[in-house]
Amino acid sequence: MNAGKTMVSYHEWAMRVMLDHLDKLPKEVLKKEIKSSYPTIAKTLSHILAVDTMWIQILEKVDFQQALQDTMSQLPLTDAYTIEEFKMAFKNVELKYQTFLNENSDLTVIIDVNNPWSGPRQTTYEEIFLHVSNHGTYHLGNITTMLRQQNETSLMMDYSLFWYEDTTVKL
Repeated sequence: MNAGKTMVSYHEWAMRVMLDHLDKLPKEVLKKEIKSSYPTIAKTLSHILAVDTMWIQILEKVDFQQALQDTMSQLPLTDAYTIEEFKMAFKNVELKYQTFLNENSDLTVIIDVNNPWSGPRQTTYEEIFLHVSNHGTYHLGNITTMLRQQNETSLMMDYSLFWYEDTTVKL
């Protein structure tokens, strides 16, 4: 399997594992303010969702600035989501990524992006998939720490654990 596709699968798996775990915890865990990179777990999930959504829009040929504006404008709504709403939203984005992957087998295609913080550059579909996965992993680590700060259980979502959970990954 292609590394980009594998990392998309890993990211989707890790998000499902975290959301299922959060669903078993007291509801107030999601909105409790913590000193972290984002003030609540809900806002962290909202940020991951926004970035996942922005990048699939860019892959679907929406201008970077427009995709950024569209997703950032949704943050006040998604910051208030329940776990069930996050599950549905991440499932919808996952379906968009899977559709894109089914329709685009060549992940070496180069596209132009113009990031307002770092400027224009060319990148491949595969690099975008690697970024989305890495970004999600980073913030899932933040959520793990936020759970510990609330004296709640965290969980392992290491890539190597994914190897054993996902039978489609062949190394």
